[in-house]
Amino acid sequence: MRVLVVEDEEFLAEMIAEGLRRDAIAADIAHDGKEALGKLRFGAYDVLVLDRDLPGLHGDEVCRRVVAQGLLTRVLMLTASGTVRDRVDGLGLGADDYLTKPFAYEELVARVLALGRRVRPALPPVIERAGVSVDTARRLALRDGRPLPLSRKEFAVLEVLLRADGAVVSGDDLIEEVWEEHTSYRTNAVRVTLSKLRAKLGDPPVIETVPGAGYRMGDGLRPGGGYGMGHGR
Repeated sequence: MRVLVVEDEEFLAEMIAEGLRRDAIAADIAHDGKEALGKLRFGAYDVLVLDRDLPGLHGDEVCRRVVAQGLLTRVLMLTASGTVRDRVDGLGLGADDYLTKPFAYEELVARVLALGRRVRPALPPVIERAGVSVDTARRLALRDGRPLPLSRKEFAVLEVLLRADGAVVSGDDLIEEVWEEHTSYRTNAVRVTLSKLRAKLGDPPVIETVPGAGYRMGDGLRPGGGYGMGHGR
């Protein structure tokens, strides 16, 4: 999941973004409405956490333009005013949800995740291929029943590859799905993370490199056609 946090209070924006990143959600930041629209124009965001009272271009106008452009991005509007009239007005602009400041961080994450599920096709909470599985609800990864001590990025990369169900995922697609903005494939971030992930997954290798195209989850076959532990023919 990829989230854009639009908040003019820099400390609050950083706090929200860092919290989301700790939950393996890629989060970028904008501090005003114009900057937010620029990022939305060039980045595919699942959820927009939008402060309503922005300087310059007001949050209401940002929301209107997101709706008018038909973006799939879901909007969670933040505001210091919690009156019923304000909530009704915010939702009337096209916002998908509304949260009043101050808020509990756990509630914000729950709302972001709920909105993100409305953007993407519904998938089972546990995804498995070739003896490798991720439980997205419990943030648990296993291979042949063995828990894998993965970092946030390693878990997110594994989840993206499993969701692709054997299809090739390019390095740029992994950057778009897992990392924050300004991360380039040339930084080796993907290759380093994949190297560590492969080491933790162990043998037989299950992540394949497709030259010139990207990466995919293989079938877990050992050389000679046999399967890894826990699998029969």
